[in-house]
Amino acid sequence: MKKNLALILALVLALSLLAGCGKKPPEKENVKITIKVPVLSMECVTDSEITTSDQFLQKAWDAFAAQYTDYNATADIIVFEQTDYAGAITDCYGKSEAADLLYGGYFNISGYVHDGYAVPLDDMITDAIRNDFDESMWDVSSINGKTYLMPYLNLQNILTYNKDMFRKAGLDEYISDKEEIQGWSLEDWDIILSKLADNLGENEYAFPMYAKSNQGDTHIMLQLRVKGSEFFDSNGRFNLNTPEGIAALQWIKDNYDNGYYPENCEDLEINDCAALFANKQLAFTLFNTALAQSFEGYDIDQGYVNFPAQNANGACSTFVTGFMAFDNGDTKKLEVAKAFLKYIYEHEQWLDYSAGGIPCSKGTAERHGAEVFMGDMFAENNKYVVDYQMNNPNWLGVRAAFYPHINALLSGKETPAESAAGLDADCNAAIEEGYTNSKIHS
Repeated sequence: MKKNLALILALVLALSLLAGCGKKPPEKENVKITIKVPVLSMECVTDSEITTSDQFLQKAWDAFAAQYTDYNATADIIVFEQTDYAGAITDCYGKSEAADLLYGGYFNISGYVHDGYAVPLDDMITDAIRNDFDESMWDVSSINGKTYLMPYLNLQNILTYNKDMFRKAGLDEYISDKEEIQGWSLEDWDIILSKLADNLGENEYAFPMYAKSNQGDTHIMLQLRVKGSEFFDSNGRFNLNTPEGIAALQWIKDNYDNGYYPENCEDLEINDCAALFANKQLAFTLFNTALAQSFEGYDIDQGYVNFPAQNANGACSTFVTGFMAFDNGDTKKLEVAKAFLKYIYEHEQWLDYSAGGIPCSKGTAERHGAEVFMGDMFAENNKYVVDYQMNNPNWLGVRAAFYPHINALLSGKETPAESAAGLDADCNAAIEEGYTNSKIHS
């Protein structure tokens, strides 16, 4: 009987083991995040198949998801128009369609931080990641000592000009055959714009201007320094109602009245001006490395120059393009979003996709800097960069207040003095509202 009992127990144990082997491991929980990105071209020296930022994000996500084990993670990558940051981001806070991650430009970062939805990312930044970026990159990406933007690309904004249109206007002496970003004095600018206006054909124009929406407004803000205005006061508030600020607005209005800008430019957007340049009807347009690829089909002999400024070297603007994560009330989504970011920043392969633009990563710059179009030129031009935002909150509100005054100036509804006073009052009111309603995420 003892032998039989032993056999029975052994049989029961074997059957139980077999039954255990048949059990499926618990399935991982499904977590889907939403990644949003504006329409943005992208050139990568390490991957010629990538032409847009959403393609890069999809490729990086697929690689991340294949090795991620904490959840069964999926992502919707949603592309929105550059003109619809509000509809794509702020209007969706806390909703099912809200962005968990944004890949976009620096000019909106402070607003999102003060809205309270952008989260600090310091807990995912290792020493190795931090050391791979210049401290200046972390400075512009931080508010109150916490990091809210992971820097990826550094975009410097200058102008490109059509050399053939210069030749047509008898401006050969201003054309450079060197690989450089030029700078001209205000006196030179007046000569150049005047000759272009006098010598170009019908429906051809000298310089871009627009005021239908907030798109491209930072480039107009840059030009409001042409007569010596510092633009901001010591507290970071708009300070254009000064002799220098009014003179700059007068300069813009004079250019309008002299026919240097496209007709009825107050009703144009910056993309309309880019289309005129592409059609060889406009002598200048905005240029940065993110836009470089779109110029390839234009068949235009191009030169490069800084924006007009009081000094002869000109001025340019720059902003960091990178990643922000948002807290929409779902901790698992936020966990996945941060894990994806950390994956990108811990793998050279994905950091190196920034080479094509001006990479923020020092390692990427060392590995691929020589392959980056105009990389050395933009590096040399860094000393002419102007801070156009001063990290003010509610920048979307500022932008909503800014362009109507430029529209009114161009259309003659406001004098330069009235425009200066209105800009200070309305833009500063938006900044104050930002500080009043600030809810920085802890």
